Amino acid sequence: VQLQASGGGSVQTGGSLRLSCVVSGLSLSDYAMSWFRQAPGKEREFVTAIEYNSDSTWPADSVRGRFFISRDSAKNTVYLQMNSLKPEDTAVYYCAADLTLLTYQTGNYYQPGQYNTWGQGTMVTVSS
Repeated sequence: VQLQASGGGSVQTGGSLRLSCVVSGLSLSDYAMSWFRQAPGKEREFVTAIEYNSDSTWPADSVRGRFFISRDSAKNTVYLQMNSLKPEDTAVYYCAADLTLLTYQTGNYYQPGQYNTWGQGTMVTVSS
């Protein structure tokens, strides 16, 4: 199983970006997927997740109403649409997959330890 994230870049405050995470080796709809981010000197932070076998999503309070996760099963790709970007959104963004359905069993989508497969990260820089 491999996750390949892309789409990062530099934008100004208020701009938008769409990140992509291409998944190989598994059927996307069978597993929960998420996005995390990590700013320099900080711990990895949950951004949002999409449920196993459902279109229900779980955005963090800091991005609710601005960031949207979606899944295209035909393309085996998960997207993160980021709108109204702020300087504090600057970070490396990682996609992650829960192959053990631990998130479904526990209802906890927020902890990095719930996910066992990670992409390599893509950098997002938001300037003021």
